[in-house]
Amino acid sequence: MKEDFLHYVWRYKLIASAEIQTTKKEEIVIVNPGIYNTNSGPDFLNAQLKINKQLWVGNVEIHLNSSDWYLHKHEEDTNYDAVILHVVWQHDAEVFIKDNSPMPTLELKGLIDKSLLKSYQNLFSKQQRWIPCENQIKEVDEFTVNNWLERLYFERLESKSSFIEELLQKSNSNYEAVLFQLISKNFGLKTNADAFLNLATSLDFSVVRKESFNAESLEALLFGQAGFLEEVSEENYKNELQKEYKYLQHKYNLHAIANGFQFFRMRPNNFPTIRIAQLVSLFNKHQNLFSKLIEITKIDDFYSLLSVEVNDFWKTHYTFETTSKKSAKKLTKSFIDLLLINTIIPLKFQYLKSRGEVNEEDFLQLIQQLKPEKNTIISRFSDLKIIAKNAFESQALLELKNNYCAPKQCLKCAIGRTILKK
Repeated sequence: MKEDFLHYVWRYKLIASAEIQTTKKEEIVIVNPGIYNTNSGPDFLNAQLKINKQLWVGNVEIHLNSSDWYLHKHEEDTNYDAVILHVVWQHDAEVFIKDNSPMPTLELKGLIDKSLLKSYQNLFSKQQRWIPCENQIKEVDEFTVNNWLERLYFERLESKSSFIEELLQKSNSNYEAVLFQLISKNFGLKTNADAFLNLATSLDFSVVRKESFNAESLEALLFGQAGFLEEVSEENYKNELQKEYKYLQHKYNLHAIANGFQFFRMRPNNFPTIRIAQLVSLFNKHQNLFSKLIEITKIDDFYSLLSVEVNDFWKTHYTFETTSKKSAKKLTKSFIDLLLINTIIPLKFQYLKSRGEVNEEDFLQLIQQLKPEKNTIISRFSDLKIIAKNAFESQALLELKNNYCAPKQCLKCAIGRTILKK
């Protein structure tokens, strides 16, 4: 038994008996259970209760045992002076208020439906499960699941917004600069994400903007900052970039970062050298990329805008040292999908939210056109017959698993609450 279950019972008035009394046999009528408080202080604020037909307005505190009041030292905290009812699972000690009279207390033990208790115990059993409700989730109606997934998707967007806000504060709300940083991070995928973000934040975006008009200068700038131009080479192309970077380094007083880029177990198309070359092509082709992305609403226009290929040198190389079979090494649709899911849509959401112009339906229509991600979490849900048909659903399922299933927040989950009610 946990307190959050008692919060759930009180919040939704799931007390089996229609007639309830305090431990002193005073009749209780719940007019309004109050506002659930997720901050410090009593659990429910501004509740309205009739106790012995007298209307009371105040706060409600919930514990497993009455004695927890003293264990948590609420008697020393003035925030608890306005508590009008102490709701507990077990009444094991009297709690007194200022006039030395016993605090009205409701003991829930024996007042909760046995089937509800059984459902709760099944969800929170110590049996090892991938998610607590894996045996029941398929029984939840489609309407409830779909509505909850929509809520989860926007929760995920909101959580991504907090990181974006941090970058905006550091860049003085320069959305073009933050787009460069976020896209760089995403170009690194999971393995090199931190290294690419470190690269993007190692120099002021104004430098990138100035040099973006010349592809060779931008390439020298980014490869030099990334630490790929420090070693002496017999490759003429690399030597030319080294010379250009030394000039830029002196011009802008730059310091290359420690080269922390990983090649191990990476497919050649995901080598950091190829991703940097593609990054150069993208920002050389579009000097005001964020402004262009904000205006676009159709998925095909995003693909058209972001479809760039590397220069002639990188068409025949994966690294500076060795040649390879010629290939365009374009940004693929699947890679652009990842950019849309993880960078462009969240940044666009944050921008429109700051202006009070968010239309949730537009975001849903866009994300629903993208294919679902492929990863272990999505595969495990598929095994449970919860199959993601698009990126909207896969993103929502990631949010569900990471922020509700893993920490066992079933009582805050629409799926968990539905299973309990059954």
